Amino acid sequence: MTTNAVTAKDIGELRARTGAGMMDCKAALEEAQGDMDKAVEILRKKGIAKAEKRGGRTASQGLVVIASHQAGQDVAMVELNCETDFVARTDDFIALAKELGVHAEKNAPVGVNEGGVLDAQSFRGKTVGEIIKEVSGKTGEAMTIRRVARFQQPSGTVQSYLHFNGQVGVLVDVEGPAGDGLTALARDIALHIASADPIGVSEADIRPETLERERRIAEEQVAAEGKPENIRAKIVDGKLRKFVAERTLTGQPFVKDEGKLVGDLIKELAKTLGGPVTVKRFARFKVGEA
Repeated sequence: MTTNAVTAKDIGELRARTGAGMMDCKAALEEAQGDMDKAVEILRKKGIAKAEKRGGRTASQGLVVIASHQAGQDVAMVELNCETDFVARTDDFIALAKELGVHAEKNAPVGVNEGGVLDAQSFRGKTVGEIIKEVSGKTGEAMTIRRVARFQQPSGTVQSYLHFNGQVGVLVDVEGPAGDGLTALARDIALHIASADPIGVSEADIRPETLERERRIAEEQVAAEGKPENIRAKIVDGKLRKFVAERTLTGQPFVKDEGKLVGDLIKELAKTLGGPVTVKRFARFKVGEA
């Protein structure tokens, strides 16, 4: 892509992902010849960008819905997208989203998947894909199930959080001694995930290429700051540890008590319940984010 291909939309997306200023974003995109990921890294290396938001944004509108017929054991979450907020607020769209949530809770594969896994399944006497096309034709807007999550937990609990406007939803799968204490903890963790947006439960969940990118950025920042060679490696390691702590669930300060880490909260409850407590996985859907 040439520099002439850098558009206001590109600049706006880069600003949304990094929090950097408009002119800095424009310059980074031009330097990167329009490559969005490379432009993010350029801004990060220069210390201009804030911590990158997960995945960036798209123009999609829609709703997140959560459904369960076995509360705490089998729960599903669906993101249904359309093109405009106007359609997303219509009764037909809301009703379809809720029905798809119920369908997914009984028929979706366990785990987090692209919405296409449901397309061929029977729904309203046709297939999910056919029904979505019909509703799409009535509204005049493209419509799709973007993604679906379904968690089952027989040895603990699956709890959820759905923001009041249907734009952010979370499922969290927690293994441990079942009961009110575990349920309350899982609900608090779901709320925390919705707010803090971690990228994994612990460092083990962070992709190696992400850690390598962060190390590369830290090395270039330290070099640019003119730090002595003999201490650069320690500074880089410290920056990497800080990144892991800030972006993983167990290393983040708990949103309802920032004096306590989520990991510490889990350990405290495990002692109270008399058995190990583990967050196995979570899914966080925000409408329009990857």
